[in-house]
Amino acid sequence: MFAIRPGAAGAALTLLAKELGRPRAVLVISPHWETQMATVGTALQLETIHDFGGFDPSLYAITYPAQGSSQGAQEIVAALEAAGLPVRTDAQRGLDHGAWVPLRYLFPQAEVPIVPLSIQHHGGPQHAFRVGQALAPLVQQGWLIVATGNITHNLRDWQQAEMGLAINSSYAQRFSDWIHGQLLSGDTAALLDYRQRQIDALRAQPRDEHLLPLFTALGAAGSGAQLRTIHRGITDHVIAMDSYAFKSTSAQ
Repeated sequence: MFAIRPGAAGAALTLLAKELGRPRAVLVISPHWETQMATVGTALQLETIHDFGGFDPSLYAITYPAQGSSQGAQEIVAALEAAGLPVRTDAQRGLDHGAWVPLRYLFPQAEVPIVPLSIQHHGGPQHAFRVGQALAPLVQQGWLIVATGNITHNLRDWQQAEMGLAINSSYAQRFSDWIHGQLLSGDTAALLDYRQRQIDALRAQPRDEHLLPLFTALGAAGSGAQLRTIHRGITDHVIAMDSYAFKSTSAQ
C-alpha cells in the first residue's frame, strides 16, 4: 500500500532524491527476489511485477517503465566475481514491488537505468554484508545502491491488527530503536548478530529477508561511512518504515 499511500516515508524519499541528483545508474536490492546464487537482472525493458494479491485494485494498474543496462549489469557481475562470489544472470527478471514502489518516489520519471540484484536468504546477514563489500567499488563509479525492505515485517501481527484483534505491538518500536542505535554507534558486528542480541528480533523479523538488504548497504558503504536518518516511523500497526542513507567516505 506504500505505492498509493506515501505518507511521511514517501515524502522523505522524494526529498532525498532531489538532493541526490541523478546517479549514473541504480542497483536495486529487493527482499522479494530470492535465489540460491547472487543473480543480476540483465533485461533492458524491466517488467513491473505485481507480486501480491488481495490488495486495492488500483495497485495492479501501476506500471514503472524502467530500463535496464547491459553494461551496468556486467559491471555488477564483474564486481561480484572479483570478490570470489558465484553469480549468474537473468535476462527476464523485472522489478518486483519491493523495487518499483520505492523507486517511484526516488525517480518518478524512470529516467535512470536500473539493475536488480537478488538476495540469498540462506546466506544470512554475513553473506549479505559480503555482497555489499564486493559492490563497494561501484559507489565510487557513480552508482546509487538502493536496498529496500522493512526494519520490522511481521505480517501475521499486521493481519491480526487489521482485523481488530488486540496485539502487543511495542516490540516494533523497541526493535526499530535498537537498529537505529547500532547504526548510529557503527556497531556492525551487533547488527549482523541481531537475532541473538536483540530480544524482539524474531518477532520483528520472523523471516529476515526484509532486513538482509540493509546489510548489503552497510557492506557497500564501508567503514566510516556517513549515516543519515531519512525517516523513522511505524505505519500499519507494526511495520517500521525507517530509511537511511549511507555516504561512503571514499565516494566522490
